[in-house]
Amino acid sequence: MSTHNLSNIFHPKSVAVIGASAKPSTVGRTVLENLQQAGFPGPIYPVNPKYDTLLGLKAYASISTLPCVPELAVVATPAAAIPALARECGEVGVHGLIILSAGFREVGPAGEALERALAAELSKFPELRVVGPNCLGVLVPESRLNASFAAAMPQAGRIAFLSQSGALCTSILDWSLAGNIGFSYFVSIGNALNVKVGDLIDYFAEDPTTDSIVLYVESVTEARRFMSAARAFTRTKPIVVYKAGRFAQSAQAAASHTGAMAGVDAVYDAVFQRAGMVRVYQAEDMYDCAELLARHRTPEGPRLAIITNAGGPGVMATDELLERRGTLADLSPETLATLDAALPPYWSHRNPVDVLGDAGPDRFVLALDAVIADSNVDAALVVLTPQAMTDPTVTAERVARAAARTHKPVLTAWMGGRFVEPGRAVLTQAGVATYDSPDRAVRAFMYLVSYRRNREILYETPRQVLLDKSLNVRLAREQVDALIKQERNTLTEMESKGLLAAFGVPTTMPLPAYTGLDAVCIAKEIGYPVVMKVHSPQILHKTEVRGVVTGVASDDEVRRVYEEIVSRARRLRPDAEVRGVTLQPMVSSGEGVELIVGAKKDPVFGAVMMVGAGGITAEVLHDRALELPPLNERLARRMLHSLRIWPLLDGFRGRSRVNVDQL
Repeated sequence: MSTHNLSNIFHPKSVAVIGASAKPSTVGRTVLENLQQAGFPGPIYPVNPKYDTLLGLKAYASISTLPCVPELAVVATPAAAIPALARECGEVGVHGLIILSAGFREVGPAGEALERALAAELSKFPELRVVGPNCLGVLVPESRLNASFAAAMPQAGRIAFLSQSGALCTSILDWSLAGNIGFSYFVSIGNALNVKVGDLIDYFAEDPTTDSIVLYVESVTEARRFMSAARAFTRTKPIVVYKAGRFAQSAQAAASHTGAMAGVDAVYDAVFQRAGMVRVYQAEDMYDCAELLARHRTPEGPRLAIITNAGGPGVMATDELLERRGTLADLSPETLATLDAALPPYWSHRNPVDVLGDAGPDRFVLALDAVIADSNVDAALVVLTPQAMTDPTVTAERVARAAARTHKPVLTAWMGGRFVEPGRAVLTQAGVATYDSPDRAVRAFMYLVSYRRNREILYETPRQVLLDKSLNVRLAREQVDALIKQERNTLTEMESKGLLAAFGVPTTMPLPAYTGLDAVCIAKEIGYPVVMKVHSPQILHKTEVRGVVTGVASDDEVRRVYEEIVSRARRLRPDAEVRGVTLQPMVSSGEGVELIVGAKKDPVFGAVMMVGAGGITAEVLHDRALELPPLNERLARRMLHSLRIWPLLDGFRGRSRVNVDQL
């Protein structure tokens, strides 16, 4: 699909309401009333054979009896009648259809069959574009179009809101009216049988009244289309996404480290980041973030300076910043000297810059001008608490003028109630982002940082990395193919390491021993010390049966450990075939770092790659990064940089730096 004929849905010249009704509190009556009350300027045609007139409008028996073909038809009839109605609309030449009715795949097998019947009818009319079924409808304030059963019309604005949940739409709409938040489009897509999220993103990318998109999703279909549209949009405009169902994971995920660590929600995280989107986790952040991203320049980096007239809120802001992996800016000596000259002797002498409780507007602005001029600072946050000597409104006016003089983002947190409310209004009017708490302001700042980082992914040029030309890829692929043909879910350690070796990854190859005597002979051949592991195709995580013993250093110890490992494994896992043990050289990790590298096939987005902190705590720490292949050098390096253990890889406290290029 594409943006073809979507203008018939969003900017129609005429609308028909199929299933219009005179009965109060019915969807058909509500839609008709909403169209009239919104002031839709074109003809409105109620369609229902039971009526001659409806709400002062001439009613028609069917879509085929209308005096002209409407550009948009809104359907509010029982679900069973809709396939036939869709066929009739297609036959008369309707190009836009909104199906509000529920009763399709969301209700079970009977609904699924009905939706397939509807899809079959729609396939006959490629010019007919459909929003729904099972949706709230479409609202376009600029066109005075309320083709929905929502309770009110939103204000006009520059945010397009798309939601897979109709029920959420009504809550968000009510919330936006209370907060004076406006929209360019407000769309409930329901089951998205025809018009998909990707189609709408492409349409809004071309729309001059839309500066950003807020997207509520529960799942994504047509992943390639979605990714392509989102990446194109976010090159110039932001998309803020709230993904529901964060903790839904398939039962099969626990079968492997990668499956458990790369759960459904983690994959969506990787998808949103790769597409340049910003993900939020609180509903209240959706609009704050969209407005902020649309109106403000993104910071060059995560280094934030905090100016406050109270120590506690400065600490709160710092905690939130560090929790979200931002950076407290390290003020330069020149900036500290400027602040020493301008502020009272008892100021904090560091970032956060505490200008003290008796600070007036001048002191706030002097501090802001000083820190924002520092090359070590990417953005500033001004936090005001209403103390006896504080003038929140005048301070807001002065801070707003100072913010207008810099290209760096300036955010504010005016803490309190009625006393600071006029100051917040001044900042909002001046286009300065303002919040009621420092942690909320810091959250917004980190969304700016995230948006910039994600956009950089779209533009980065990979660095050249030389590959090992001696690698025989053909032979390695043959080995892969041979293993795949065995149709097993897991490989043995020997098969796994053989596969790694085929692709040029050095390994310690395990050698199987089926008796204690075999184990001694192999240990002597390898050379002490050795590592001994349980040899069983069914025991994937050997430490769970205490099936790994390191540093075995003598013949007698090998015999003893062999008996202990085998007997313990048979006792703890009577269902498993315990063949013996494997032996391999004991390699001291020294300054090495344990990592896990894995991949899985996601049912929606396809292959997903993962790297993270490894070892027995891998699934506990969950320090991991996911990406969608193909990876280039920049994407792979970004994955490593995002890990909390990156300092260990980069040579922390005098440790040797690992070979990052090889990794």
